[in-house]
Amino acid sequence: MFKKKQYAASGSLSKLALRKLSKDRIALVSVVFIVLLAIISILGYLITPDPTPFANQQFLELTTKKPGFKVQMLSVCKNEPEEKTGFFKKMLFGEKSNYQYIPIEKYYFQDDKIFVEEYTGMTPNDGEIKSFSFADVVYALSPGSQNIISSGNSIIFTDVYGKTITEDQATIKQKIINDHILTKKFLLGTDRFGRDVLSQVMIGTRVSLSVGFISVFISLLIGIFLGALAGYFKGWVDNLIMWFINVVWSIPTLLLVIAITFVLGKGFWQVFIAVGLTMWVEVARVVRGQFLSIREKEFVEAGVALGFTNSRIIFRHILPNVLAPVIVISAANFASAILIEAGLSFLGIGVQPPMPSWGTMIKEHYGYIILDSAYLAIVPGIAIMLTVLSFMLTGNGLRDAMDVKIVNK
Repeated sequence: MFKKKQYAASGSLSKLALRKLSKDRIALVSVVFIVLLAIISILGYLITPDPTPFANQQFLELTTKKPGFKVQMLSVCKNEPEEKTGFFKKMLFGEKSNYQYIPIEKYYFQDDKIFVEEYTGMTPNDGEIKSFSFADVVYALSPGSQNIISSGNSIIFTDVYGKTITEDQATIKQKIINDHILTKKFLLGTDRFGRDVLSQVMIGTRVSLSVGFISVFISLLIGIFLGALAGYFKGWVDNLIMWFINVVWSIPTLLLVIAITFVLGKGFWQVFIAVGLTMWVEVARVVRGQFLSIREKEFVEAGVALGFTNSRIIFRHILPNVLAPVIVISAANFASAILIEAGLSFLGIGVQPPMPSWGTMIKEHYGYIILDSAYLAIVPGIAIMLTVLSFMLTGNGLRDAMDVKIVNK
């Protein structure tokens, strides 16, 4: 019995830390939420209601509609060759729609045409009446042959590929009813341009997590490298690096990010670099302190005595022992990067339209907070708040789990 207990207690610190983390329900919920956000950002346009690039499909007739709004739409095939998008290309960049979507109030059929009243949202609706040939709705017609011949119960026309098609009127009418009269629901409503808010928020998740991940990666590369050099070699190397760290530390983070953004220009990748170049200081200070402590340990002195190179001692013997606090700092930096990106986008110097970003969404709609469409700014604000909170709680959970004193209790 005693041997079994002693064996269990001697498990690796990583297993003990995971066991303790699994008992922290708040941290686990936060991790699950972060994983959910990661899945949404990876799948991207495959799961968004609006799969067009940047989720930028606009319906000016549907501006600022409330969450849960539903409307009928007629999808009319564009008179151009169909563009096929591969799985991964659609997932990353979206897919251009081969159809034109027209919000409608009502429709009716007459001969070989469908007549629709455009949706206006007014009472009474009083929308413009438009007519479309059955063939024009279902098929992409050749621009040079717009004449559609009706022969009895059949329709003869030429499609965009030069193929002459004969279609039965009843059959093509049924296709329109089944496949081209749609009911579109906007779960989170629409913004001032008539875009789907849910799709914008989902693609904005990709922007925020990408900025956080790449910025933290850049900060880790710079911070670990400089902190390791300063802590291991000490002397003039430590003094020089610490002087540089203190200079960067004295500059307000947001001011430094704005200055770097102006130098690099506005855009998606520029935000990554700008945020990453300002977040390495804290990592470097922590790594330096850990190296100063660990380099005095017996196993480091033994490595020096055995003639191991400095790079081997740094990267294979000391660095693995300082990763725990670095991981905790990275979680906090991830949250900070998301906040900084949202702030830059709100100021107009971050991610540029039409690319959706939570900060941009708040900037475009903060004026609606005092109107009856406050959700347009509140929804992305809640997304930022929950994401940042999840990373902070995850960081706290990792800190407690990786604390050797707490783990051994």
